[in-house]
Amino acid sequence: MKHRLMALALTGWLAPILACAAPASIKQAPPPPPYAGVYQPHGVDEIGLWHDDDEDERRLAGSPLVIRDEALNHYLKDLLCRTVGTDRCQAARIYVLRTPVFNASMSPNGTMRVFTGLLLRMHSEAELAAILGHEFGHFERRHTLSRFKANRSGTDLLSWAAVLTAMAGSYQAYSNFDDLQTSVYGGLYHYQRDNEREADLLGLGYLNASALPPQAAARVWQNAMAEAEASAVVRGLRKPRFDAVAFTASHPPDAERAAYLGALASPEGASRDAGEERYAAAMAPWLPQFLDDQIKLNDFGASEYIITSLAEGGWSACLWNARGDLYRLRGTQRDLVNAAAFYGDAVRLDPRLADAHRGLGLALVKTGRREEGLAALRRYLMLKPNAPDAAMIGMLTMKETP
Repeated sequence: MKHRLMALALTGWLAPILACAAPASIKQAPPPPPYAGVYQPHGVDEIGLWHDDDEDERRLAGSPLVIRDEALNHYLKDLLCRTVGTDRCQAARIYVLRTPVFNASMSPNGTMRVFTGLLLRMHSEAELAAILGHEFGHFERRHTLSRFKANRSGTDLLSWAAVLTAMAGSYQAYSNFDDLQTSVYGGLYHYQRDNEREADLLGLGYLNASALPPQAAARVWQNAMAEAEASAVVRGLRKPRFDAVAFTASHPPDAERAAYLGALASPEGASRDAGEERYAAAMAPWLPQFLDDQIKLNDFGASEYIITSLAEGGWSACLWNARGDLYRLRGTQRDLVNAAAFYGDAVRLDPRLADAHRGLGLALVKTGRREEGLAALRRYLMLKPNAPDAAMIGMLTMKETP
């Protein structure tokens, strides 16, 4: 609960930006526009982009990063359909990529990429639906095409300006060109941020019209800010600014997004079922792998925040084991003592969780509790005799035996 409270506490200083993020004339996100059918590309620009995306999708389909699990993919497609509507969602093809970062994207041809780092960070169907709806909003508004045209117009202008500047050859001409270049690139970044805001509002409109609570959209960004702050604290870095816009930022600040998404969510939807239990059940087979990939990023603060926030509904053996791995891999003596305690909690909840016995054994051996550690390692080999490291662990137990 403390991590959810930490995320919600960040909203205390979001109120001052609501006047800019949510205009007074708008009380909630507008409903989705009427569905106009599957869009087909027109003109050389669109046809060219679609062709490139088709080639990218062909390569993506054969990528070793793609998780080819029928149940997981069916679940995500069903959730997308429940979010944007069964008519719209048929245009999308979802690929789950084993990449431990918080991201998703959708290409103009209907290819949606969902990263496992995103799935790990979501706490409910409603939170994930907020992201899926946002990406589908980009697709429906054809933002990729509009940004392509805007970038081309801007760079064309700068190319001609560079020629004229070189012909003039004066200091003032070069100074004017620098100002123009800053203005053009600033306008392009601003345009991209506006695209993100539009996709946010369209995604929220989908949620408002769905059976899921739209308030989850704001919680996604509250949690993202809390994770970033937890990461910075452990790294000894300055507290991040969530309300500042960098010149080259491609997205609005997280604080702004949390503010207007919270303000424009339909109040009537707050009591809807967020699907937390359904989401946890769907992710359960993959949670150990997703957590392991996250821990290997070597971002202790972020990983600790993710694990403990997932445990707000109750600790599982999987979560205790992941927390043990996190502390054991950092490896101070105090961390090893804590890791042994976490592994012990995991074993008590699930005595047949082999990896918890392995971690417990290694942590105990390194803290001087050799006999207990060797017993745990032998238990690991009994439960998982064909483990990839069975030979190494077997040699360790033989070597350590007096």
